[in-house]
Amino acid sequence: MTRARTLAQVYRHFGEADAAKASPLYERVAVAISESDEALRAIEAAPVRKRHPTVILAALHDLALAGRAPALAAAYAAADGDAAAGAAIDTLLRMTDSVVAVAVRRPTRVNETGRCAVLYPAIAEAARRVGAHTVGLIDVGCSAGFNLHVDRVGIGYSNGQSLGDPSSPVQMSCSVVGEGPIPARAMPQVVARIGIDLDPVDVTDADEARWLRACLWPDQTEQAARLEAEMALAAAVPPLLLRGDAVEVMSDAFARVPADALPVVTTTWALSRFSLESRLRFLHRLDEAAAGRAVAWVSVEGVGVAPAIPTLGDRRASGHSIIGLAVFDGSSLRAEAVGRCWSQGRLMAWPADS
Repeated sequence: MTRARTLAQVYRHFGEADAAKASPLYERVAVAISESDEALRAIEAAPVRKRHPTVILAALHDLALAGRAPALAAAYAAADGDAAAGAAIDTLLRMTDSVVAVAVRRPTRVNETGRCAVLYPAIAEAARRVGAHTVGLIDVGCSAGFNLHVDRVGIGYSNGQSLGDPSSPVQMSCSVVGEGPIPARAMPQVVARIGIDLDPVDVTDADEARWLRACLWPDQTEQAARLEAEMALAAAVPPLLLRGDAVEVMSDAFARVPADALPVVTTTWALSRFSLESRLRFLHRLDEAAAGRAVAWVSVEGVGVAPAIPTLGDRRASGHSIIGLAVFDGSSLRAEAVGRCWSQGRLMAWPADS
């Protein structure tokens, strides 16, 4: 009962605090689950680390999208919170094994399009500094590889600047703070798109694409439309996805970039999942690759997370991230912080003197 009460508190807090403003549907569903002893017991059939509301609700959503929970799918489509709550609990009780199987098999996915707004100017700046006319992108922690299409999206900044493709089906916006303008140069041609992830997502696979949809909350219609556009963009030019630990497969990724192109490695909130030792080994891999040609690294990580990138004097756990740019060329390393960003790239500052 102690475990059940603790789980009940987790679901109630998720509904009343996390989902309340963003998803009235999930607010109602989560609170209803918190009040159902039977539903909570069903959730306890999952491993402890897979009982969180974001995981269980995504598993339920996946079953609905797959046509295996039609009542839940209908309630979601109608945005009927009471019906959704009843159908979610019914699905949990009738299909406990299926819900747990989906939750255990798949990690939840968060694909934030704002990352491209930060990456685009930093990649273009890296190419300028090296004098590169073509680049090969290597994204670490790529998930579905959306960052690898940074040159194929349109980006509008609140200061009136724009970058990328204005005709792209994927358009995003970013607020700019401070007086520094965003570098306006265009990215050079991308000749390789390579993603590295322990469990990458192939958007051309129907089951994996459905799971990406399932990780969105059912009443987030704007996000759902953007995800569909992003998946279509990625499916049109599928990147090469390498499965494995970034430190171990990095050399393979570099070998896939043409010799006359600048390899640009990107990490966006990926290194925080690495141990300090692994981060240093990652840095060493970049240095090794630079023995034969220049290599660039664009990082967007929490303050102090990316080794060798200055922190601008900012404090750790300060709530924002540092945009770092490092160029490895032979035995030399030039690393600097070129900006700050907040809210997963939706807000950024590019210092006037960078």
